[in-house]
Parts: sequence; structure tokens; C-alpha cells
Amino acid sequence: MPSKERLEALAPWCVLESTTTDWTGTNAKHLGTLLTSMQIIRAFEEAVLELVGKGLVHGPAHSSIGQEGGAVGSILALRASDQINGSHRGHHHFLGKALHYLMPDGMDPANPINPDIQTLLTRTLAEIMGLAQGFCRGRGGSMHLRWDEAGVLGTNAIVGGGVPMAAGAAWAHRHAGTGDVAVTYFGDGAANIGSVLETMNLAAAWKLPLCFFIENNQYAVSTEISEVTAEPRLSSRGQAFGIPAWKVDGMDPLAVNLAMEEAVATMRRGDGPTIVEADVYRFFHQNGPLPGSAFGYRTREEEDAWRARDPINRVAQQMIDQGMIDQTGIETLNTAARDAMQEATEALVDSSGEKPAIREHLWPSADFRDAHIRGDLTEFEGVRYVEQEDYTGNLESRRFVDTVAEVMHRRMSQDDRIVVMGEDVHRLKGGTNGATRGLSEDFPDRCLGTPISENAFAGLGGGIAMDGRYRPVVEFMYPDFMWVAADQVFNQIAKARHMFGGDSAMPFVLRTKVAMGTGYGSQHSMDPAGLFATSPGWRIVAPSTPYDYVGLMNSALQCEDPVLVIEHTDLYNARFPSPTNDLDYFIPLGKAKVVRKGSAVTVISYLSMVERCCTAAEALGVDAEVIDMRSLDRAGIDWDTLGESIQRTNNVLIVEQGPLGTSWGGFLSDEIQRRFFDWLDQPIQRVLGGEASPSISKVLERAACADVEEVEEGLRNVMAAQGRPLPANAN
Repeated sequence: MPSKERLEALAPWCVLESTTTDWTGTNAKHLGTLLTSMQIIRAFEEAVLELVGKGLVHGPAHSSIGQEGGAVGSILALRASDQINGSHRGHHHFLGKALHYLMPDGMDPANPINPDIQTLLTRTLAEIMGLAQGFCRGRGGSMHLRWDEAGVLGTNAIVGGGVPMAAGAAWAHRHAGTGDVAVTYFGDGAANIGSVLETMNLAAAWKLPLCFFIENNQYAVSTEISEVTAEPRLSSRGQAFGIPAWKVDGMDPLAVNLAMEEAVATMRRGDGPTIVEADVYRFFHQNGPLPGSAFGYRTREEEDAWRARDPINRVAQQMIDQGMIDQTGIETLNTAARDAMQEATEALVDSSGEKPAIREHLWPSADFRDAHIRGDLTEFEGVRYVEQEDYTGNLESRRFVDTVAEVMHRRMSQDDRIVVMGEDVHRLKGGTNGATRGLSEDFPDRCLGTPISENAFAGLGGGIAMDGRYRPVVEFMYPDFMWVAADQVFNQIAKARHMFGGDSAMPFVLRTKVAMGTGYGSQHSMDPAGLFATSPGWRIVAPSTPYDYVGLMNSALQCEDPVLVIEHTDLYNARFPSPTNDLDYFIPLGKAKVVRKGSAVTVISYLSMVERCCTAAEALGVDAEVIDMRSLDRAGIDWDTLGESIQRTNNVLIVEQGPLGTSWGGFLSDEIQRRFFDWLDQPIQRVLGGEASPSISKVLERAACADVEEVEEGLRNVMAAQGRPLPANAN
């Protein structure tokens, strides 16, 4: 028989329950704050559901009625400088943190509403109704609530999507040495999501002060937790990652508060993340004013049993039993909270007509639609722009990749806010290509090797950027890996500024490389430009020379928007005139460059294809004007440079290396045709790869990617179609 030894978990896991002694030992002010906060949140949610019933809330309104005890009990263990984020069911998190921010010394049930709290309730209700005076100017609605000053990073409509972002805030707290913590709230449905589990692992490995607060309300929409999870005690997740965990009755706000105080003390000591699981119950359906029993997945008996354990009534009864308040005081509190919500509603709703209606002047202007998708670039005022032709420093022939490493080293030495992270960036003498060479030796606390979990570390970088104290540079070893992190890349990082009303900067740099021609096949060879160009919020730069790389990377790190910096393996080991003694100049975002003058055809390209275009034009003797776009996002297209060239040549050839399906040139050709149709002598022509992604076989890979031969063919075609065929012997 084999020998067996029982293994013990690394981290403690317990059930915490409050006792009579805990209740009698808690002072009236603390219990009064618990009660007052919960009652205000309850009145708020009841007013929201009433407005939903009248058709005055456009979109969902996920009520937290019944779950107030978990939110308020946990938030009262925090301080103003701690930060939280939450899920689509997040009104109670938002209001709980905001109330604690406004009233850090506690709340009085006898005087629960002051002008600041009234303003909070009105602005929060306005946001849920989509109105301009809301915290996110009406763009966030019920599911996207943010108030940075109060420590609310933002609630999130993607299940589990906000969890990696909270880890970024926790990293910033730890690195700054403030002793502050972050709390991320999510439900039982999110506990099985990859981004949550990836972030648990990363937070534990890096000892981040992050609390994973699980509101286990027993149902993911209508699916019971036991149907989809073999271990329904969700705090057990901590055992896999060495994270201490507490399981607590969320209908007992004091028990939640006691568990959270222990969890916060653990994090403030520097002992890493914690998990608190609170068993709670939403009294209504996933969304709207009807109970779950109306949809058949819960029974009325079950709902009644949970309602009998209402967290507000529990605290109220304890206070009555201890002589801290009487029934009249309870009724006075309830009336004051409801009156405050009536006042908030009346400020937003006109009830003078046949039907109540939102006051017309409160709607955001339609002109606000596209405002703040990205910033206005005022952060670049006063920077020094220098093109290579005007550079007075020293230029030496050097490898492209050496300049990549050197400019990052220069920036990190000058700006201690910059932190670099990615897989193997701290090993192998600068990652897999040497692009981060020397960074881990000189900046060990700011060059971070991550687990293989792009979703978690990309989101963590996004959270660092939103926090605002640091500037993350995240590396994806290959751009194809963005699909693993697609939620963070496109739903979170790209949309944050716009979604939260325009005030949330996102100074985030994402580096990656195109590796076509390296034999790595379909899942390591894509060009990401076309996909990122479809995502509002991203800026994209694609340097084709080391000189441009320095200026564009400096601009990327200066920018308050997320910037994708695309590199190419073809360029890494090629030698170019490279700056050596001045790495502090900038190249403007949105400025293309004419690298070859001509009058017969405008050839538009980027990255390694720029040189191929010049080579092909020289070989064929075509008087082609070659433009290196450098900036590839919609806001960064240099229409002045393109327009001046097109109006001279009346002919356009767009050249890119990658396949048809993820092509960047498709949107550009459409826009050129719209803007310059009258100057075009023929339809825009394009050079690009095949429909399929590159394969491993050398033959198939070469067939999938455009190169000099395809550019030559494109030039022959574009000239022939204009009635100017090239001689057959042109080569």
C-alpha cells in the first residue's frame, strides 16, 4: 500500500460569527452608522425601483436590496484613502463608500441627511437615469459608477471584469507604501471566472493588499450556485492560492464588519491579499422590481425566510434592545431617508403632466456623444519635437532592439512612476528579444515578471493607470495573446475614460511585436493594428526606425490615453542610424512622414513594410511617394500629409504585411475614398497577405505575408490601371 500524508493548507480559512458580547460591546455610534448607511441605501434602491416601474430608468437597474449589510459592514472597516470597485450590482458599494467618505466620523440616525449627502443621492440617481449631472455625466448608468475622490474606482458591467483593475490599485498602494488597501466586490457568478482566479494568483504571488469580497447571493441570475460549482463555499478558493479567507453571514452586518477588520489588518501588515465571503440575498430578481419567485426559479417561502433576516432590521432590533434607539427613532430615520429620495426624485422628474417625465434640460447634449473618447493631448504642451532631419545629436549604426531597451532605461531613470511588466521581461537578458535589457538589474521593483495570465496583468496595469500615481508599460510577448486579455484590453482599458464621463485618464502603454516570418504559426504571428483601430480609446504607434521609436515611445509615455506600441521582429536586429546621446525628444502623435518623394502614386505603409515599399519603388523605377504613417489609430491619421500627397498623385496604394481578416488598410481606404474621391483617378488599391493567418511551413508562411515581391506587383497593377504600365524588364 502506498504511504499517504495529509497536506495542510498554507492559509487559514474560517467561519466568523458575531456573539452577544460583540453586539453589546459595540458602541452606539458605530451601530448607528451601520443602521443609517443601510437605511439610506435601502431608500435609494426603493426609489430606483419605483422609477423603473414608471419607465424612467433606461437600461438595467440591478437592485441591492437585501445585500446592504455586506457592503456597509465591510466598508466601515476602511478609511477614506482605501479604494474599492464593484460589479454590475454596485449601488450599495458606491453609496456605502461615498457615505463613509463624506461622514468619516460616523452617522447619526437622528440627523441622517445633510446637504452633501443630499447632493450625493441626487447625483447618483441622475447617473442611473442617464442624466448630465450624474457622476459619469450620464454615460455610466446603473452599472458604471465612479467617484475617484471617494475612493470608488468604478463599478463594472462585465462579470469579474473589474477584479484585475482593483489589483492595480492595490499594487500602487503597496509600491507607494501608504498602507492603504483595495477591495473588489463581486458575486458568486464571478467566482469561477478566469480573470478573478488569475488575479487571486497574481495578488498572492505579489502580496498585494487586495480583499476579494465575494457577495454570495446564491444565484447567478437564476442559476443556483450548487448547479455550477462543486464547492459552493466560495471562500475555499483561497486555499488554492495561499490566501486567508473568512466566511461570514452577510445578513449580520456586525459579523461582516468584524471579519473585514481582521482582513484589513492582515493587508495593512503587508501579509498580502484576503478573501471575505458574505452569504447574502437579493430580495428582487436580477434586474427590476419583481421578486425572483415571479420568474419561477425561487419559491416565495425561500424569499420570506431570507427577508425575515433583513440586515437592517437586525441592527435596528439590537439597538432597540440596548436602549440606543426606540421605534420612533427608527421611523424618523426611515422617513428622513425616504424624504431625501423624494427630494432627489423631484429634482430630476417633472410630475406636473399626465405622466411623470425626466426634466428635459437635464439630459446630456447629443454633441457629448464622442467627447472624451480620448484626451485632448494638452499634456504635450512644451515638449520638444524633433524629426531626424533636424536632430543635432549623435547618430550611430546600431540594432533597433538596442534602442528599444535604451530609451526605456532612460525614461525609467528619469521618471520613477514608470513600471514595466510582462512575461519574462525580468529574465533572459531583457526578455525574449532583449527589449527590456538592463531594466531588472537597475529597477528591480519596477521591472516585474508576471505569471502567464495576460488578462490579470493587463487589467492590473489598467488599474495602476487609473489610480494615477504610476505609469504602466505592459508587454504582450506576442499580439495574438491579446485575445486572452480581450476584456481588459477592449472593454476596460479602452472604454474607461469615455464610460466614466471623461475625467478618468488612462496612461497605459502596451508593447507588442509582429513576428511574421519567424515560424511561430497562426497563434503568434498577427499584426494587431487593424483590430486595435476598431476600438475607440486606443492610440496606436508603429515606428519603422530606431529614431522614430525613441520619439514615439516618449510620446506614448507622456500621453494620458492608452497607447499601443507595435514593434516588428524584422526590425529588431537590423541596423539603422540610432540616437545615442539624446533620448529625450518627442515625435508627435498623429504625424505621418514622407520618406520618399514622388508624384506617380501615394504608397501608404508602416513598420517593416515602409522599407520594402521604398525598395520596390526603386527596383521598378516608379516615381512613388512613400508615406510612413507612424500613428495608426483613427484620431492619429495625418490627413494633411495624406491629402497633400493624394491631391498630387491621384493614385493610392495601401501596403501592409498581414492577412485580410485583421487588415488595417480596410478602414483607411474607405475613409480616403470618402475624403478624396474627387482627386482619385482609380479605386484605391491594396497590398496585403492572404485570408488565412500565417502557418508554420516556410512556404505557407511566405504565401500568407506580403513582402517586396507583392509590393512590386501592387505597383505594377496600380500603374497599369492608370494607363501607365511599367516595362516588363523593370526590376
